[in-house]
Amino acid sequence: MIRAILRVVLAAFYGFAGVMHLVRPETFLTIMPPFIPFPEAVVLWTGIAEILGAIGLVQPFDLRIRRAAGTGLALYALAVWPANINHLIMDMARPDSGLGLVYHVPRMIAQPVLILWALWAGQVPLSRRTSP
Repeated sequence: MIRAILRVVLAAFYGFAGVMHLVRPETFLTIMPPFIPFPEAVVLWTGIAEILGAIGLVQPFDLRIRRAAGTGLALYALAVWPANINHLIMDMARPDSGLGLVYHVPRMIAQPVLILWALWAGQVPLSRRTSP
């Protein structure tokens, strides 16, 4: 029951974030590291990936789809970590420190939590070992 509730919470978070990527891409473009090619396309497709991952995570019909969504969202959280780090560096370089460490430290800590949460919510087995 707790896993189902937290799965819905995580899916809502990613669904909202995905929609925001589509309707407010400029917010995400400003934190994109400069070495990322085609930033507009990356923001568009990451938004679509978040929405599809959210749908796959909450669909009740196929555990394989749920696991694929959990794995995809975990990999997504790992892949966007450079943008979060870039945002931290950009903010700390500003005279007013931007959003400051009060925002960025929890965000940096949240990234591995999101990765593990996606795997757990998606019921992704983290080991191939079988119990005796």
